[in-house]
Amino acid sequence: MATIYKEFLVDATPEFAWEAIKDVGSVHTRLAQGFVTNTVLAGDVRTMTFANGLVIKERIVTISDKQRRLAYAAVEGRASHHNAYLQVFGAQNGQSRVLWVTDLLPDEMQGPIEQMVELGSTAMTRTLERSFAASK
Repeated sequence: MATIYKEFLVDATPEFAWEAIKDVGSVHTRLAQGFVTNTVLAGDVRTMTFANGLVIKERIVTISDKQRRLAYAAVEGRASHHNAYLQVFGAQNGQSRVLWVTDLLPDEMQGPIEQMVELGSTAMTRTLERSFAASK
């Protein structure tokens, strides 16, 4: 099973970053503007449309305020198994350290998913930092 680990720093408080991440129906407006263009939430399943036209359905597995952790699993797509989580930790100077871990099968999916994680983490950083700066 392939595993992708991505950590990135965000110039926003952990509380601010977590509030946006746990708002699972607003990824396109609060978390990853430009990367995700639409999010529709129906119960515990969200359908996300990406800027490249890809549409993915994900089941929200866990939202833990105590751990600032969101876990989800793809319910459709090319991967036979795809689950991931985002977790927010405090960092120096009031920043947030975001950890994004993805497990998937088959292993050949690692390259394409890794590209999406890179683009997604860049969009998240940009969106969160811009929103945080505007909130001050």
